[in-house]
Amino acid sequence: MIPVSSSTLDSNKAISSVPVDTDWQTQMAKSFRTPKDLLHYLNIDEKKLPYKVDHDNAFRLRVSQHFADLINPSDAFDPILLQVLPRIEEMQVADQYGANPLHENDFSPVPGLIHKYANRVLLITHQACAVHCRYCFRRHFPYQNQRVTDDTLKQSINYIASNPAIEEVILSGGDPLSLNDEQLGSLLERLDRISQIRTIRLHSRTPTIIPARITESLLAKLRTLSKKIVLVLHINHTNEISDSLRQQLRRLRACNVHLLNQAVLLHQINDSADTQVRLCQTLFDLDVLPYYLHCLDPVQGAHHFEVDEARAQSIWQEMQSKLSGYLLPRLVREIPYKTSKTWINNANDTERY
Repeated sequence: MIPVSSSTLDSNKAISSVPVDTDWQTQMAKSFRTPKDLLHYLNIDEKKLPYKVDHDNAFRLRVSQHFADLINPSDAFDPILLQVLPRIEEMQVADQYGANPLHENDFSPVPGLIHKYANRVLLITHQACAVHCRYCFRRHFPYQNQRVTDDTLKQSINYIASNPAIEEVILSGGDPLSLNDEQLGSLLERLDRISQIRTIRLHSRTPTIIPARITESLLAKLRTLSKKIVLVLHINHTNEISDSLRQQLRRLRACNVHLLNQAVLLHQINDSADTQVRLCQTLFDLDVLPYYLHCLDPVQGAHHFEVDEARAQSIWQEMQSKLSGYLLPRLVREIPYKTSKTWINNANDTERY
């Protein structure tokens, strides 16, 4: 099947009848790791693409069969395909785009722990992720220097417990759901025992990429925790929401897990108010509250995804006219050394969150 240039971002059909393994770890292991393999699976003729594919990118392609099956192979500009396929544009050098856009290492008192905001800390729980999003702000992150070991995890737990101002722990990565159930369960239990912690928040793209990751044993563990559990999903487009993801989200809500979503505003993928409104409404139908709409972090290799700030504000303001306030995500930018995210819904607005 030959992809065609298309501006239609919302038409999408699963293209494969190949059964997907039900074990999430097997699915992770069998992820596509090269553009050649992915394009062959999708029956896409690379020569017909209106852009050049980068086969030698150091930030390797990684995408599950489940996520690949959501790609429309007839559309060269399919919003999922563009998020996962390395293109030659990633080699462009752009001013103010660098390997360390957020300077997170400057806020790391313990390897694997980032304490940037006063009342919350972030734990880099695992370096692996179920998908390599081409705009990932941690694509150059020095995981080798921030690797979580038994010793550094003990240091992190002690650091958190000895700082009474810390009320929330955010598990990130990579992706915290790359840990197996035993490892993740043990970490959650240790955090649950820290008296001043009120909320444990997990940021994960994995349920969208491999819905089978939401296992019965994980759900059972979540039911035992005394803290508020928040799962922040990362869904950029309604085409990413499969029937199996819908089922898993219902199971999570039944365990009293609070579901939020953050999206990144990306050129040619979701940079229209109609696409964003549809996403917010679909999420809310699934009891997922739209949380953040991020402007792109200026990471080297992602400049071609940029939506300039004025256009982002225009999109957000149009969304505001079409959505109830509680369905409207905050349009934000992460600015290094700021003590919170910067809300940029309006050029004259200095309100901070």
